[in-house]
Amino acid sequence: MSRVRAGAFALSLLSVPLNVHVLHALDDEPRSLLDLRRAVGSPPQTTMRGHLRILTRLNVLERRRQPIFPGSIDYQLGPAAAPLLEVGEVIKAWLANAPDRPLELGEPAAKSAIKAFADGWSSAIVRALAARSLTLTELNKLISGTSYPSLERRLGAMRLAGQIDICPGQHRGTPYFATDWARQAVAPLFAAARWERDYAPAEAAPLGRIDFEAAFLLAASLLELPEELSGRCRLAVVSRNGDGEPSVAGAMLGVGEGRVVSCSSRLQGEASAWVAGSAADWIPAVVEHRTEQLELGGDCDLATAVVDELHGSLFRVRQPR
Repeated sequence: MSRVRAGAFALSLLSVPLNVHVLHALDDEPRSLLDLRRAVGSPPQTTMRGHLRILTRLNVLERRRQPIFPGSIDYQLGPAAAPLLEVGEVIKAWLANAPDRPLELGEPAAKSAIKAFADGWSSAIVRALAARSLTLTELNKLISGTSYPSLERRLGAMRLAGQIDICPGQHRGTPYFATDWARQAVAPLFAAARWERDYAPAEAAPLGRIDFEAAFLLAASLLELPEELSGRCRLAVVSRNGDGEPSVAGAMLGVGEGRVVSCSSRLQGEASAWVAGSAADWIPAVVEHRTEQLELGGDCDLATAVVDELHGSLFRVRQPR
């Protein structure tokens, strides 16, 4: 079975309003199928059973047969539920900063926004726009495996959701750029990928080199560093290929007086500071601010500030607009 790109599976689970309503309905106590169905708005029975079957297979829910009434089954939250609800909290914080109005997890507009980003992430649109603005024609040349009409539809959905916009001024074609809200989506994306790694490894690929590269490029413009810091900081994700040889990906940040003035996926050249670690080291550093497994070198003040702000810029509580 082919796996979707890291983060997309858990995001898709929580984009479905019925799944969100089921989790919240069971948060206090187990319920019978009949009570649960009533609590979530009485959806069609076949629809309800289909979603419950998926959530049960993932250990998000558990079925418990009642001995008092033969054949009666209660549903309760399973071991994967609480961590999935934590992912939901990260998504809720992101949705609260939607450009037009705060969105609520479980409403149709939130479903559209989450799906738009997940589709853009899975199709590599987000990775391409993380680095620079591009027209649809340029994206079509860069991205293989996705048709021109499909790219156009996904761009349209992302623009409607406020995740991309058109560059102002006179340009050949119509170049699109990733908005700050799309860049902030790295937070739910990483939280979702961590849940997949721990509870649904067969459903989605783990975060890989290209994913971290895209995440660093997306988050770079969000960083707010102390004004006294300047230099070049290399963020490196180290893995090993089939021959055991080390392979490195990531981003090189140029910092001037606390502002990120450049960001590139090319890691060559002199760096005044560097941070390195495996994917398994970087995930807790970004999501939980647990940085003890990362290696820092050079200007440690700059390296430490970049790692601290990488977590802070994504996971600090922002006031909704």
